[in-house]
Amino acid sequence: MSLIKSISGIRGTIGGKVDENLTPLDVVKFSAAFGTWLQNNKNKKNLTIVVGRDARISGKMVNSLVCATLQGLGINVIDLGLSTTPTVEIMIPELNADGGIILTASHNPKEWNALKLLNEKGEFINSENGADVLKLAEDESFDFAQVDDLGTYEERNDAFDIHIQQILDLPMVDAQAIKAKNYKIVLDAVNSTGGIAIPMLLEKLGCETIKLYCEPNGQFPHNPEPLKEHLGDICELLKSEKADVGIVVDPDVDRLALVDENGDLFGEEYTLVAVADYLLKNKKGVAVSNLSSSRALRDVAKKHDSEYFASAVGEVNVVNLMKEKNAVIGGEGNGGIIYPELHYGRDSLVGVALFLTHLSKENKTVSELRATYPAYFMGKKKIQLTPEIDVDSLLTKMEKEYQNEEVSTVDGVKIDFENNWVHLRKSNTEPIIRIYTEAFSQEEADDLGDKMIEKIKSFI
Repeated sequence: MSLIKSISGIRGTIGGKVDENLTPLDVVKFSAAFGTWLQNNKNKKNLTIVVGRDARISGKMVNSLVCATLQGLGINVIDLGLSTTPTVEIMIPELNADGGIILTASHNPKEWNALKLLNEKGEFINSENGADVLKLAEDESFDFAQVDDLGTYEERNDAFDIHIQQILDLPMVDAQAIKAKNYKIVLDAVNSTGGIAIPMLLEKLGCETIKLYCEPNGQFPHNPEPLKEHLGDICELLKSEKADVGIVVDPDVDRLALVDENGDLFGEEYTLVAVADYLLKNKKGVAVSNLSSSRALRDVAKKHDSEYFASAVGEVNVVNLMKEKNAVIGGEGNGGIIYPELHYGRDSLVGVALFLTHLSKENKTVSELRATYPAYFMGKKKIQLTPEIDVDSLLTKMEKEYQNEEVSTVDGVKIDFENNWVHLRKSNTEPIIRIYTEAFSQEEADDLGDKMIEKIKSFI
């Protein structure tokens, strides 16, 4: 059991001891710190914060603590109740709010929950702001409101409708083209809020939805991270139902995985690739992902005479680079689609709408579409080091060793070879170097990882 405090929020397991787990006292302290930080940085009274949550078992309890604490500071609360991360992000500017908190531990198991902090644009606060919030929580320097100055509380139940309508209004979403296909779609929403939001969207797009694990009760029927080893049920159901597409989302609906008509995984990395293919085909521009994402996105950008750039790992870093390069599309290889025409946040709902538009216009099956993209395979390994070893020095030696290759030191060391690549990143919490590789076969990707581990060991 643990409590992890970071610049983007606080995350931990429910129950246990204060400062070691995510207890009610920790929830109150961190909510008060964020509310106080907003008050210190906004030159106005009557601040408003939007709060939403995924369907975790602890969600209602944590939500009550957060909302009451903010009211206690004199901050007005708009509670969206069961929601998604992208829906909360969209509703903050929609409601002219000053910030937001989404209560979700994303793909972590059911005993986890978290408070993720958003600014007035509906984007995650940056590292400098996050450090300020952590300091306020540590100092407990809070000044709560007098009884006549408590914040107000309001519930909203129209957030999904607003989010979906904004998606339907996007010029690049062609609802009529999708409706003409009469797609039959199986959805695995891991018993969280995707089970509410995605069927609402699919209905508007004229699709038939077969629901699997769409009861928002927080009882995750399998590991909620949408990886191949956890998705056997939807693959079988898709084949038996003779459906056209399978859609898988994580508990807070910011990661999108797809399954083809044969029950085979489309590949999480290729969600972004397919959406970028559609968008860049229609508008040349820039695509952005992080350094650990597939080379296939670079290939697709090149095919459409567009540019590709890679950021450090982390959604905030991807968003910053997207803004700098005025990107058409961006995201992360874990199925996170960021479409700036809508908002700067990972959003499975807009990902579904753009993917289905692309699929319908290409007039292909999902497997036929997948076959149009280069086939890459990824490997993930790590090397455990002893605490006294200087990890930064090791990475510098690796950079020098491969100086004749294309090397990036934006985030660790990434070495681009002609037919494959390796990305070496140190862990922030333990003496580990994480090793990500990609090649034209799984065996080649794994061999490259092993080769790098041997090379690192030779420097120790």
